[in-house]
Amino acid sequence: MSIFLKADWKNIIMANYAVPIAVLQPYLPFGTEIDVHNGETYVSLVGFLFEKTRLFNIPIPYFGYFEEVNLRFYVIRKERNSKKRGVVFINETIPYKPVAWLANKLYKEHYTVVPTKHTAKCDATTKTIDYFWKKNNQWMQLGVTAAIKPSPMPPQSFEAFIYEHYFGYTKINEHSTEEYKINHPSWNIHEVIKATINCNFEKMYGSNFAFLQQQQPHSVFMAEGSAVSVEWKRRKILNPIY
Repeated sequence: MSIFLKADWKNIIMANYAVPIAVLQPYLPFGTEIDVHNGETYVSLVGFLFEKTRLFNIPIPYFGYFEEVNLRFYVIRKERNSKKRGVVFINETIPYKPVAWLANKLYKEHYTVVPTKHTAKCDATTKTIDYFWKKNNQWMQLGVTAAIKPSPMPPQSFEAFIYEHYFGYTKINEHSTEEYKINHPSWNIHEVIKATINCNFEKMYGSNFAFLQQQQPHSVFMAEGSAVSVEWKRRKILNPIY
């Protein structure tokens, strides 16, 4: 039972916002540091599609195909001579209560449940992907029109900084963190031609992020995606003083 979750993640949109580091400090798990790129810290509003979802290698009837929207930021965990690059989820939104309940119960994640939907349109040269989610009777949107042909992600690029993270960290409390491993290949990316973002950040993520409603994203990317697995084993990182 080494793999908890397997799924195909498709059309992964990332809208990236530069934020003051102080905004992220309350969410920082013990034992990690906030990662920076060229002196800036970032959060990403993320939308993507789950397909062929399996838990413990068992397909999920009726619940294996759905949209997820999340808000995340980037951390590093230093151990001896190594550096692990990871993500921390402030919130993850999906449409199915059983899936959210299981993730929250087993892993103390931060899933919430709201109605979601998406649209996908393609022509000879472009694809248009839009994710929608509903909070307090307001539909929100994250979408792009992008080149239909993907290309490899340039190493050491800002795209790689945003996408290339293979660990997740969950803040249990001020002195305890759980670390887990995420497995997937390096993704190909689509050149984004146009982005559409309509998100009430305060309503979705609280007053700490309300300022993002008046801020344009630093960048918007879309990755093609791939099969992804999340390992069952979680490592506890504890403050030895407590």
